[in-house]
Amino acid sequence: MKTIIITGGAGFIGGALCRYLAAEVQVRVVNVDKLTYAANLSALKDLGNDYHFVKADVCDTDKMREVFAEYQPDGVIHLAAESHVDRSIDSASEFIQTNVVGTQVLLDAALEYWNARGKFSEFKFLHVSTDEVYGSLGVTGKFSETTCYDPSSPYSASKAAADHLVMAWGKTYGLPVVISNCSNNYGPYQFPEKLIPLMINKALAGEKLPVYGDGQQVRDWLHVEDHARALWMIWSDGRCGEKYNVGGDNELTNLEVVQRILVELNLSEDQIEHVTDRPGHDARYAIDATKIKTELGWKATWSFEAGLLQTIEWYKENNPEMNHQRRRLGLGSEIHLR
Repeated sequence: MKTIIITGGAGFIGGALCRYLAAEVQVRVVNVDKLTYAANLSALKDLGNDYHFVKADVCDTDKMREVFAEYQPDGVIHLAAESHVDRSIDSASEFIQTNVVGTQVLLDAALEYWNARGKFSEFKFLHVSTDEVYGSLGVTGKFSETTCYDPSSPYSASKAAADHLVMAWGKTYGLPVVISNCSNNYGPYQFPEKLIPLMINKALAGEKLPVYGDGQQVRDWLHVEDHARALWMIWSDGRCGEKYNVGGDNELTNLEVVQRILVELNLSEDQIEHVTDRPGHDARYAIDATKIKTELGWKATWSFEAGLLQTIEWYKENNPEMNHQRRRLGLGSEIHLR
């Protein structure tokens, strides 16, 4: 049985990955998470004896060394990150610390461990990144693995820096590394500061639904369960030194997403409220996932229609648990919306 360290496993994507590995794959999971505001341990109940939780900060050098020494992993899937763009605009320091310094600390711990184990060939370090490192697209085209980086926000800049560090550790030290860059994720258990859960919860509460600017920003939506499967395939079979883009082939404007939520809830579009746009708001993201499909045989199984309905039903059933935060956070008080 392989042992995999998953950093940030109490987060939205990390939790889905932990649940997938526990239910579908015989893997010993070591979840390393600092438990910041968006963590949700209730999403990780009853995962069995092969699941282990370690409360720790990836920036803690000594603790990371201890985790590697104690659990002797076959690999790492690194998801721990500050990930909310609005928060990064309001205060970038935590994003630099966690996303950049934390990645460097983890890489060093992994390299030290890998060298001590004789550079065993089964080891792999998968760094989970975002399509936002590529910047903004025009009305046509898609991001490929060779698209030049052009980050727009402190968040995307910090993830771009982490991507470069990972590749540098691979080229300079020979550490077996691979990177994934995904499109916008959605699904159950997501902290309600992100677009879809925020709008669902506010709609259920009868509140206004704040849409940035004209709402014409285009995103490619990927169900988190499809992403979890992709990450395991990349770790298992992806080529070291390579990057793999993961997308859902579901391009929609933010306004269209909000309108679909209202349709599913049988509510009026009068609840939509257009608000001042986010600074540096990228116009369009779109992922070309040809590489992971052709090389690894992955494909998305959730249609956006089915995935959105499943997500809405989950929030309707779990609204009291997740309803403690219905504000889009960051940018000071102006973004603490009604």
